[in-house]
Amino acid sequence: MIHIIIPYLYIDPIALEVGALKIRWYGLAYMAGISLGWLYCRHLIKQGYFQFPVKMADDFIIWATLGIVIGGRLGQVFFYSFSYYLDHPLEILMLWHPGMSFHGGLIGVSLATFLYCRKNHLKMSSFSDLIACGVPFGLFFGRIANYINAELVGRVTDLPWATIFPGTDGLPRHPSQLYEAALEGIIIFIVLRSLTLKNMTKNYSGVIIGVFLFLYGIFRFLVEFVREPDADLGYFFSFLTLGQLLSLPLILFGAFYAYRRFKAKN
Repeated sequence: MIHIIIPYLYIDPIALEVGALKIRWYGLAYMAGISLGWLYCRHLIKQGYFQFPVKMADDFIIWATLGIVIGGRLGQVFFYSFSYYLDHPLEILMLWHPGMSFHGGLIGVSLATFLYCRKNHLKMSSFSDLIACGVPFGLFFGRIANYINAELVGRVTDLPWATIFPGTDGLPRHPSQLYEAALEGIIIFIVLRSLTLKNMTKNYSGVIIGVFLFLYGIFRFLVEFVREPDADLGYFFSFLTLGQLLSLPLILFGAFYAYRRFKAKN
């Protein structure tokens, strides 16, 4: 068998440097994901798929950003790197440094959505559907940023598309970040887009957010099998990673909630 090792496409993690100011691709990826997700949500409202004023999407972007940043950072602290941040507490506030947990960001956005819907007397199941439609943009660009930073690399493999990442042991590895960008970003977007075009948002509110949680949980659980586990955490029960354990509730709840909302037609 002939093996073709794909060279790592090196891109400087710092996109722009002006004096002491360094703008990283990581931060730009979050800005792009949030901005495009917001614009897409506005588009869906204008097309009549959601019965909310466009102003609701405009106002919520601040809430969503705070939920993503605060929740994502605290998730990284408490789920993955507690001992590190215990020794370096000030780095928790250095948000320009990599270190964000999707599961923490999900908790943060969920809390922000709950509070925003309660404040504005919105139907949470329907508004959650709207927000879910925009999330794949952030997931896609976030995983591309992980690839640029050569972080969250895959496990060693001899597959033809294996990649050698800088700063590692020089062994060919799965480009797991690109797998996740394709699955969590592109595939989930296509599925949610299809459900939206079938007017699922009008007749079965809550189904889209349920499907999103289910698919993300499934894709993350599967990719974790080819993604290097966190060095400080290793495996649980000898074969599961923390990412897989955190994804199991999403799979179960997402499937249950989507089924329940589908049966309880609007």
